[in-house]
Amino acid sequence: MKICVFGAGAIGGYMGAKLAQAGAEVSLVARGPHLAAMKANGLRLIEEETGTDTTVSVTASDNAADLGPQDYVIVTLKAHSVPPVVDKMQPLIGENTTIVSGVNGVPWWYFHKIGGPLEGTRLASVDPGDAQWNGFGPDRVLGCVVYPAAEVIEPGVVKHIEGNRFSLGEPDGSKSDRAMALSKALSAAGLKAPVRPKLRDEIWVKLWGNLSFNPISALTHATLDVLCTDPGTRIVARNMMVEAQEIAEKLGVKFPIDVDRRIDGGAAVGAHRTSMLQDLDMGRPMEIDALVGSVQELGRVTETPTPTIDTVLALVQLRARTAGLY
Repeated sequence: MKICVFGAGAIGGYMGAKLAQAGAEVSLVARGPHLAAMKANGLRLIEEETGTDTTVSVTASDNAADLGPQDYVIVTLKAHSVPPVVDKMQPLIGENTTIVSGVNGVPWWYFHKIGGPLEGTRLASVDPGDAQWNGFGPDRVLGCVVYPAAEVIEPGVVKHIEGNRFSLGEPDGSKSDRAMALSKALSAAGLKAPVRPKLRDEIWVKLWGNLSFNPISALTHATLDVLCTDPGTRIVARNMMVEAQEIAEKLGVKFPIDVDRRIDGGAAVGAHRTSMLQDLDMGRPMEIDALVGSVQELGRVTETPTPTIDTVLALVQLRARTAGLY
């Protein structure tokens, strides 16, 4: 089984290192100093929870043509980074290649095999110009919800902070051979990889927090514990989440917890700086469209008003534009 991790930064590097340690036939696509360091010295993985520090030799390149067709291509880029590189990924895609979409936010394939009147609906906010829909084809896709927290602390060095679950799911909810085979490979690498019949429910529970906590933190520079407990920002987050829940329930999603418990869970994480705040501070493009713009678009699709989401989206878009990060 040939597996390529496309976008081997923090999460992709963690997954790639674990697969390499387990002896899987894995290759990584990365770029810049991080790639150069991995080629020269291997990929170093520091696991905070277990206190382990290991370095593995990896096959890595910035050119997909060096690696050839794969059984699985696991995409771990930021959502806005994927459409521009679909053409560059084509050498990895053979007749039976599965594209594993491990990207935050509403996935581009959301309405593939969902059934009903919205079947096949395309989302311009996450797949402008239908780049992924046409370039990969929705039948190739296997969904993935990513839970681990990790960061690249220097080129070639990934620090894993917590979590090891990558939930998998077919768009039609089936326990397919390809999903079960990848789950087995990830499990052999010490990762949790359950195959879920209703992955969209998990997508929304994670998105619930990302939709609200990320832009509010970028606007206020507050950590998660503060923005979830300050009365003013908590109500803004709550209103955004209530609007999102109404959209999701119209799409058949069932939430296993209520809004207030989800916000309390965010507070319990502690003084965490969200990814959007980190991107703002580090001058990296901010993941606004996939996390917030997509939910606004789904509001339009389902004819659901989103006044709080609209307001926060307008503010964070302008914040990103004035910083040159959107």
